[in-house]
Amino acid sequence: MGGRVAIAATGPVSLAAGREVALAGGNAVDVAVAAAMTAMSTEPGIVSLAGGAYVSVWPAAGDPVVLDGNVEMPGRGLPAERFGAGVHEVTTDYGGGVTLFAGHGSVATPGAVVACELAVEELGTVPWADVVAPAARACSDGFVVGGAAAKYLSHTARSLFGEDPEAFRVVTRDDGSPVVAGDVMTNHLLADVLDLVAREGASVLTTGQVGRAMVDDMAAHGGLITHRDLAEYTPLVRPPVRRTVGDWDLAVNPPPSVGGPMLAVMLGEMGRRGYWHWPDIIEIQRAVLAYRRSVHDLAPDLDAAGHELLLTVDRHGLAGLPTSSSTANVSVVDSDGTACAVTMSSGYGAGITVPGTGMLLNNALGEPELNRLGLHRLVPGIRLASNMAPTTGRTRDGRVLAIGSPGADRITTALMQVLAQGCLHGADLRHAIEAPRLHVRFDDDGTVVVEHESDERIALAVREAGLRGSDQGTHQMYFGGVGAAYRREDGRLEAAGDPRREAAVEVVAVA
Repeated sequence: MGGRVAIAATGPVSLAAGREVALAGGNAVDVAVAAAMTAMSTEPGIVSLAGGAYVSVWPAAGDPVVLDGNVEMPGRGLPAERFGAGVHEVTTDYGGGVTLFAGHGSVATPGAVVACELAVEELGTVPWADVVAPAARACSDGFVVGGAAAKYLSHTARSLFGEDPEAFRVVTRDDGSPVVAGDVMTNHLLADVLDLVAREGASVLTTGQVGRAMVDDMAAHGGLITHRDLAEYTPLVRPPVRRTVGDWDLAVNPPPSVGGPMLAVMLGEMGRRGYWHWPDIIEIQRAVLAYRRSVHDLAPDLDAAGHELLLTVDRHGLAGLPTSSSTANVSVVDSDGTACAVTMSSGYGAGITVPGTGMLLNNALGEPELNRLGLHRLVPGIRLASNMAPTTGRTRDGRVLAIGSPGADRITTALMQVLAQGCLHGADLRHAIEAPRLHVRFDDDGTVVVEHESDERIALAVREAGLRGSDQGTHQMYFGGVGAAYRREDGRLEAAGDPRREAAVEVVAVA
């Protein structure tokens, strides 16, 4: 390809994968997918190949597009009595105490890898096998455990993964003790799976031998995923929601994603207000997130609800609104001007693997915040709710951006504030990411609490709004982990990671 590639990855292992593919001639899509595939293979507990992902691409020549590889509600062809079971409650002390549902009945139909494969085939420049190879090699040769995975597993290795011996081996040391950051781990079973995926394609995980093993294990233990679910799963190509913010034309994850429309509404309102202050951030978050909590998350059709929300706000502004968790992100921009952001999630994890594969499964059906209608209440084949909001953008003078974040419902508020700093206040990329953040949270009784990082201007805005504030200190992982890659108007590239969460960034020179 020639030129340079800016990479904001999840850590050194995924960065090395992206670098390898860049040096082999890959464009931004190839590089981002290689880093994402490696993250999903080497960050146990954080993300998994058996989860969901969105791949947001704005090609150097052409319109932006989002490839929807999010998880689906399974259960095609099953009798009604199979639904509502197959899960068990797990309580951990992670994040101050999290209760979730795990087990075979918590696993949604995964789509991350098939979406990644489609992105490379349609928009990349190197063979799929070359994109997958770094992930397979890392699992076979050994990878260094990152801080985020080590922290999460220190709370969940036994309580969540302890009932499945294979899963427990994947998330602990050889002697069963907890992993710590810096440990070197291998996953030879998963390396073999990745070798197959490289040679035969993502169908290995759906209609191939791994998919068949998954279905057999689900049938034996009360899970819902069937052969039909895997065979009929298709990554969907969607036009993004477009919003103008300052000089920027931003392309945001569309419905049925929840995170994308909420971010689009927030950004649209920020764009209307222009030069904003902290009271604006509080007011906009409070209005949009209250709507989400009381109306949108309870909608049976998130696609229709998302488009209705966007249309209503476009016509009437925020006054028109009715009042009634683990992720990772990779962002890449190349010097040709292609931008790609991949956000992926497997929830908290189901605590199990597909036997004999070393591949941990998602628990998307067991995350209460993504299933507000109740356990197994969706129709099979429906995409689940998602907070993921990978975003790309361009300006008329040649600037290009790829950006995203992990962080559950803080994804949208983190991206809102970073993009508002950069697009409206003119902050440079690193300053926009490092600036203090706030997040409006609602207690179960509807009480508003403004969680925020230490900043006197934010604290004053909270007091003036008459709301309760909670100072969380400086650069807390609670407020997301934004990663961005950027091309300036003069063609220079840069990448920036978030001090709140482990990240690795580099601008790679390609011969």
